Amino acid sequence: MMERFWARLIVVMVLAFSHRTESIGVGVNYGLNGDNLPPPGEVVNFLKNIGISRIRIFEPYPEVLGALRGSDIYVSVGTRNEDMANIASSLEAATFWINTHIVPYYDDVNIIWITVGNEAIPGSDAQYILPAIKNLDASLAAVGLRNIVVTTVVAGTVLGSSYPPSEAVFTDNNMVDIVNYLYTEKKPLMINVYPYFALSSDPAHITLDYALFNSKEPAFVDEKVNLAYYNLFDAMFDAFLAAIAKAVGNENHGIQIIVSESGWPNAGGEFATIENARTYNNNLKMHAMSKGTPRYQNSFDVFIFALFNENLKTSEVEQNFGNFYPTMEPVYSLW
Repeated sequence: MMERFWARLIVVMVLAFSHRTESIGVGVNYGLNGDNLPPPGEVVNFLKNIGISRIRIFEPYPEVLGALRGSDIYVSVGTRNEDMANIASSLEAATFWINTHIVPYYDDVNIIWITVGNEAIPGSDAQYILPAIKNLDASLAAVGLRNIVVTTVVAGTVLGSSYPPSEAVFTDNNMVDIVNYLYTEKKPLMINVYPYFALSSDPAHITLDYALFNSKEPAFVDEKVNLAYYNLFDAMFDAFLAAIAKAVGNENHGIQIIVSESGWPNAGGEFATIENARTYNNNLKMHAMSKGTPRYQNSFDVFIFALFNENLKTSEVEQNFGNFYPTMEPVYSLW
């Protein structure tokens, strides 16, 4: 047990503090919103066979965590948004959550991250995120699991502005407090970045090539900081960095960014085609492993959305973000 503990601790330290290319990983979001998906045990074997070594699950599904035992796949586990208020209410509630959903699997499953809530800011539940993070941190320490990193997942809606990127700010005080805590504790922030939705909402001002990483010339120059942007992903990513810098009062803040979701639908709407999805996600993988963004010139971790097409999602576009069909046949070549 102690050998596994120290091995895992080394992994966490490398993931959290190193920006070397070999420590950066590309993973996938594994959702269960489908009535035709393969059993988790088959999925885990499939992930191992195709070389996917990191997954993000949106809540602590016991059937998934059980299937992951002994797999050596690195895992990010989310709390449900509706559970945040209870976890935030007391250390006892947080400890119950840890003892129920983490401790039974910890020895056999590489749980590296816990995410408190998913895109809960702005909203009435935003007030619970930071107290829940603090309570889970304390609970993990109390049971001797200090090497699991607790953070949250946010979307671009937390930014009051994102154009130009250097002008971005957080308009929600909960977000400012969370970022300052993560900064003090040297923890990462997870962000969801979707150029597809920006393009589909404003195709008059955003080109397909700019959204797909295919632009040969910069779409614009952020003159305040003299940075040129060749793709929309970089602009959205750097807007978060600018907002973080303002929130913590330090331009060189050093908060690690993990892209918890980014992807492109293969059907269901304008620009949602198999070819565009293949292009975007392959370019995203290469981009994450290479030079980074104009403001963040390092490689970064990313979880591509998503593993499977999920037919119980609410819209046709949302149902078709999968890299694979539920049969486990690829929608396009990516892994």
